[in-house]
Amino acid sequence: MENKQSLHPIVQLAKEAVETYVTTGKMIKPENRTLIPEMRDRAGVFVSIHKQGQLRGCIGTFEPMQENVAEEIVNNAISSATRDPRFHEINKSELKDLDYSVDVLTSPVPVKDEEVHGLNPKKQGVIVQCGYRRGLLLPDLEGVDTVDDQLAICRSKAGIESDEPINVFCFEVRRYK
Repeated sequence: MENKQSLHPIVQLAKEAVETYVTTGKMIKPENRTLIPEMRDRAGVFVSIHKQGQLRGCIGTFEPMQENVAEEIVNNAISSATRDPRFHEINKSELKDLDYSVDVLTSPVPVKDEEVHGLNPKKQGVIVQCGYRRGLLLPDLEGVDTVDDQLAICRSKAGIESDEPINVFCFEVRRYK
């Protein structure tokens, strides 16, 4: 486990949000904190939680839903710990074994069909959309080496069949660990 002093303030906020919520049931209030400049902006944020190298929760927002990045982090960290449908809620006994990463997203931009295969899955995440169905995949994920891999995973997440037309958007992240 990482010690408190070595964590970036953005990651420390996610960790504190989860630990406080899991132990007390209360949300911390970032407006009571001294916010670093990156936390004052508005952006989509994903919070990933790992336990012994394995994903334990990951929830985020494509676009900003809160007043600032700090509030996005708190909300999405708690959701990652308690509402990821792939996992049971994190409990107190697990807190000491968790590692956190926070991805702050740039605004998604549309990608023309002829530009899709020029994307770099190590640097750019993708969003696919068909009607109201959308799927997102963050960049630089282990085992995801091609744009086709990204698009297939996004389609699957959104329930979009391989023969359905899609709109593709790309974004980049600032990843904090």
